[in-house]
Amino acid sequence: MLISQIRAWKKLVVPVSVAILVLLGVFASPASCQAVAEAAGATSVSSAVAGSAKGATMPKFPGGAAAGGAATSPHLPVSTIPAPEETNRKALEGRAGKDAGKLLLRATPVQAQIWIDGKIVGKTPLLLVVSPGKYQIEMRGSRGQTGKSSVDLLPHETREMTVKLAPLYPGRVTVPR
Repeated sequence: MLISQIRAWKKLVVPVSVAILVLLGVFASPASCQAVAEAAGATSVSSAVAGSAKGATMPKFPGGAAAGGAATSPHLPVSTIPAPEETNRKALEGRAGKDAGKLLLRATPVQAQIWIDGKIVGKTPLLLVVSPGKYQIEMRGSRGQTGKSSVDLLPHETREMTVKLAPLYPGRVTVPR
């Protein structure tokens, strides 16, 4: 019975609002008519929206990330492909050989991406075991800072390298006078 009363009330909201507007239009100023029209529109829309609104529900996946386990659904495959950083780093270290050297890379500020010879290998700080040779090292910070350097690593050498990252664009521009 309550539902039928609500539906009947919703049907009356618009005609009653129109009747009030007509009466106010005859006896009131245009500014008050505008205020009543806005209030009536807000009331009728909000009651219709409130009556038809449903709570949002999240789908439940069996054994998914929400349950803390791996996805068991055939529609949600788990990616077994390693990240490019890991693949490039393993390839670089795989060529190290018996004369390998160690390269400890750091940056200021920390947590910069490291690119060696144009390939991403990880974030700073990072210890790499690599073959002797010359390497072009580029580091990129989270806020667009960059730094470049090259290193020539000898057999069995351990080298620590810290690259200070500079902003890509100046923080302040001055006009010459």
